[in-house]
Amino acid sequence: MAYEGVDVVHGAAMTLRPGEVTVLVGPNGSGKSTLLRTLARLQRPRAATLVLDGEIDGLALSPRDFSRHVALLTQGRPTPGGLTVRDVVEFGRYPYRGRWGKADPGGREAVDRALALTGAAELADRGAEHLSGGQLQRVWLAGCLAQETGVLLLDEPTTYLDLRYQVELLDLVRDLADHHGIAVGAVLHDLDQAAAVADRILLLDTGRIVASGAPEDVLTGERLTTTYGIRIEVDTDPLTGRLRTRAIGRHHERTERLRTTS
Repeated sequence: MAYEGVDVVHGAAMTLRPGEVTVLVGPNGSGKSTLLRTLARLQRPRAATLVLDGEIDGLALSPRDFSRHVALLTQGRPTPGGLTVRDVVEFGRYPYRGRWGKADPGGREAVDRALALTGAAELADRGAEHLSGGQLQRVWLAGCLAQETGVLLLDEPTTYLDLRYQVELLDLVRDLADHHGIAVGAVLHDLDQAAAVADRILLLDTGRIVASGAPEDVLTGERLTTTYGIRIEVDTDPLTGRLRTRAIGRHHERTERLRTTS
């Protein structure tokens, strides 16, 4: 897979399964977003196969037909002006409207479900330009859900969100997999968030997948230290039982002293 003529992902194989969350992690420039954007057909690979539902050639589908199978939530979307929240979510129904705005019989119900699932129903009549960043991200996600696809791709969905909205968004992603059978693929920078939400993690480095599997198998201190080029320790949070990572910088001894004397 190439970007601006340069190969950035080599020999990568990725499977998204219904009811599971698969998270791509790795240093900047490792190829995470390129791989995800290729799955979403925003970038055309030099040579690759994309199979949907075990038999459909995803690269051969029209854009409209492909959008009935795969939805993508990108980072840094512009704030829409002059539109209500419902208007924004209704854009997710474009694969079903056909040419010339043909009627979409199930559209309103799909939009209502998407708004309810994301907790945005009470915002439906508000102007989208008046929403906070966290609210707007939920609205964009509702638009993806209104597409009624079996695959949901998320490119760094927690970027620019404060802590509360990061947690709420990842909880929602987990619910979509657990209770609605959606196959989720996401790029995350935060290793602790990845460990908390993922069934499977793919660790990339310099355009290759160096490890894949359950979080506890992939996110080891030795492997992360090698991949990120900085000492990283991994342990288990005694409160949650989840994996916890800690990057060790040059001033970690000062931090340890402060913790000891406090």
